[in-house]
Amino acid sequence: MSDTGFSTPRAARRAEWGVRLHELPLLVGLVLLWTMLWHEVSLLSVVSGIGVAVVVMRVFYLPPVELAGRFNVWYALLYLGYFLWHLALASWQVAWLAVRPGPPPPCSIIAVRLRTRSDFILTMVGLTTSLIPGSLVAEVDRFRSVLYLHVLNTPTQKEITAMRRDAHRIERLLVMSVGSREEMRALR
Repeated sequence: MSDTGFSTPRAARRAEWGVRLHELPLLVGLVLLWTMLWHEVSLLSVVSGIGVAVVVMRVFYLPPVELAGRFNVWYALLYLGYFLWHLALASWQVAWLAVRPGPPPPCSIIAVRLRTRSDFILTMVGLTTSLIPGSLVAEVDRFRSVLYLHVLNTPTQKEITAMRRDAHRIERLLVMSVGSREEMRALR
């Protein structure tokens, strides 16, 4: 066994290419972003985008996201429906708060402890919550799986409790959609 933990140099090269292939979607996304920033798709913009993307991927290394490898279409549709309904409903509520007479609505920063330890689920819950008007992720405690949310219009504890319940409902739908079996058992 070598210092790298692989029995042969060939196995080490194969593992390295596996990591490189895993990074391919990130590379493509960064190159697309680069060409959109330059408003031009040309050989120069694509080649320079690849160069910039490789430098960014090496300087700002991100650990790979571990996915469970399962996808439940029914729960994904429920999640999508939940998201779209709350997106429309919250848009109307925030619009009303902006034009209604009276003082500005009270806001709160609340902590929501998630039951999952998955970085992917934590990120998706945070993104979903932030995309629904009236709430925004102010801070994330990744190691304790806590989202700190800035929530609009929380005059009483009832609204704060409802926001925590909504975040847990989003977490549950995401875990049932793409979470691992262990995460699904933890929710029950």
